[in-house]
Amino acid sequence: MVDGRLEVKPHPDDPDPNQIIDNFPAALRHRARITHPMVRKGWLENGPGPDQMRGRDEFVSVSWETALDLLAAELRRVRDVAGPGGIFGGSYGWASAGRFHHAQSQIHRFLTIACGGYVGSVTSYSSGASQVLIPHIMGDYEGLTKRNVTWEQVAEHTDIVLAFGGMALKNAMVAGGGVSRHVERGAMQQAADRGCEFVLASPLRADLPDEVGATWLPCVPGSDTALMMALVHTLVVEERHDRAFLDRYTTGWPIFERYLLGETDGLPKDAEWAAPITGIAAADIVSLARRLAGKRSLMVVAHALQRAEHGEQPVWMGMVLSAALGQIGLPGGGYAYALGAIAYYGRRTNDVPIPTFPQCRNPIRDYIPVARIADMLLHPGETYRFNGETRTYPTIKLVYWAGGNPFHHHQDLNRLRQALAKLDTMVVHESAWTATARHADIVLPATMTLERQDIGASSNDPLLIPMHAVANPHGQARDDYAIFADLSERLGAGQAFTEGRTVREWLVHLYEPTRQALAENGLPAPNFDAFFESEGLVLPQKPDDGGYLRAFREAPDTHPLTTPSGRLEIYSQTIASFGEADCPGHPTWLGQPYVPSAETPYVLISNQPRTRLHSQLDFGDHSAAAKHHGREVLTMNPQDAAKDGISEGDILKLSNARGACLATVRLSEGIRGGVVQLPTGAWYDPEDPREEKPLCVHGNPNVLTRDIGTSALAQGCTGQLTTVRIERFNNPLPKLRAFEPPEEFLTPSER
Repeated sequence: MVDGRLEVKPHPDDPDPNQIIDNFPAALRHRARITHPMVRKGWLENGPGPDQMRGRDEFVSVSWETALDLLAAELRRVRDVAGPGGIFGGSYGWASAGRFHHAQSQIHRFLTIACGGYVGSVTSYSSGASQVLIPHIMGDYEGLTKRNVTWEQVAEHTDIVLAFGGMALKNAMVAGGGVSRHVERGAMQQAADRGCEFVLASPLRADLPDEVGATWLPCVPGSDTALMMALVHTLVVEERHDRAFLDRYTTGWPIFERYLLGETDGLPKDAEWAAPITGIAAADIVSLARRLAGKRSLMVVAHALQRAEHGEQPVWMGMVLSAALGQIGLPGGGYAYALGAIAYYGRRTNDVPIPTFPQCRNPIRDYIPVARIADMLLHPGETYRFNGETRTYPTIKLVYWAGGNPFHHHQDLNRLRQALAKLDTMVVHESAWTATARHADIVLPATMTLERQDIGASSNDPLLIPMHAVANPHGQARDDYAIFADLSERLGAGQAFTEGRTVREWLVHLYEPTRQALAENGLPAPNFDAFFESEGLVLPQKPDDGGYLRAFREAPDTHPLTTPSGRLEIYSQTIASFGEADCPGHPTWLGQPYVPSAETPYVLISNQPRTRLHSQLDFGDHSAAAKHHGREVLTMNPQDAAKDGISEGDILKLSNARGACLATVRLSEGIRGGVVQLPTGAWYDPEDPREEKPLCVHGNPNVLTRDIGTSALAQGCTGQLTTVRIERFNNPLPKLRAFEPPEEFLTPSER
């Protein structure tokens, strides 16, 4: 704080600082902050139960004592009547870089200790398809993403990078636990200066930085699997593929090869076949395949590609393409799935443990794939398929959310609103009035990172960071830990939850394993007080040894993969045995699910924003500065705009059968024709929340995206792509109220 005003500065050693931190100053005391506990009026008057008024009702301010007493009584009721399996512990998000005030750890520990457990979730919205698929075909998902090809290797060794979906620098600005040095831009620049060729297969030219001079293949969204197959087909028919690698390190290649060549279905997957599907000329596909062969080539498949229907296929096919080139396991070569998707990918891992708040073992073994929350609430007792199992959706009475905003990351928000109306009770810890908070029954104001003491740490960043509170809590806001400690006391589990420790005492306790490991390795190991008064502690990191894929390549018999065969599985007998039509036993072109029509003539890309972390701090200055007329900005090709009579800066209405939103248009040659792009994260702001499908006046694309799984194998989210119609919005602009507290949140009839 300088003269009472917050100033933020990047780490002095960061070569490419993250401007997202510029959101903090305005956000700290923004009017959108929640100042005191609130209870929805209908829930307070009528008690728990399904209610269509969630998200439409008024709130009543109550004291902390009243709020905690009400909540403790409701938790006790649900626990004793429905059992712990009637509680869903929702905490999916990035609430803090601190390892103690990690919302997911805090809420899961509380629900386990004080409530006897909870129904949780598995996988993630970012990588739900790949997290299920990779263990079947390559083994360790964490090892593939976090200990594989590093940026150091790319800078030094790689000859050609083929990035499907790109490696956008905006995505690598953030990492769980923080990142002290953003090295991605510099590494790519070093590689390019050395002569490395970069090829970008994406509808968006900005998915690789301009500095690398990438060849841009503006492919049709959702066509990457077909493009990869055509590349491999060219390698095979021209005998440029690495047959020795395929024989030694993979299983199932002959089965896939027959499919690739068209022997099983009469349809060769060659460049001529792929050209109309991908929008890339057959000659360009053949030329690229020839340039890849015989070089230290690196295949990258972005998270974005598997956040779509049939999302497993490009992830799987990316591995097959890498295997056909024989590069997997070589320095700077092979398959770096999701490199650039987040800042701790492509870095060395720490060689000592980092602080972690213990969650305790949840005795309730029931769970759902994280993106199936609306299905769970709308269809309790119904069955679904997941990773080869037939599972049953539990009956949930209470959802407890701390950390995260499902109105950012979930799809088909109008369907989500219907699902939340089925609950008895929804509880939210939140620092600001997000749409999630507005749909809750009990809202407890939580502190922000800048109002807490903590330790920042990441498994793939060497800097252990002391995090000091730089401001007092806003209003009556409390830490999640303080809230859960008080609730635990009311539920007879206070000592078990806190173990008698204050926040400071927990930080000392969590730091100790790190200190001990440093001391055992003969490295500087300051006590906690010395560490916490320092600028940070640099941790040792493991060698850049290529991880398990390098070990497998060098000694496949003594270091087999953890797949069923111990090899890379081009054909998976396990997946084939599941019998899922939408995810067969080898990579398969299952058709294009995002085909424009007369009704919805544009393909919408709904990707991550560059000015905020998901939806977090959307009310900050850096995020607000990127909007126009206060609304999110849609990118459109100028030729499409001219055809539709649209000009730069116009307000547009995007719509389909699921909903509609407004956005301001920006014209750019850097987007494929027929495609538009609207980032996620604009806070959901319905013009009239009483309507079944209200217009979102702020620009949240998830009113448009489809809420279905990637396949019956993984049930990942499909929020990346959809089809929409677009028209100029010529009516008076509706008022923006996303950042106003609910006292000012009035429907048009009430104004």
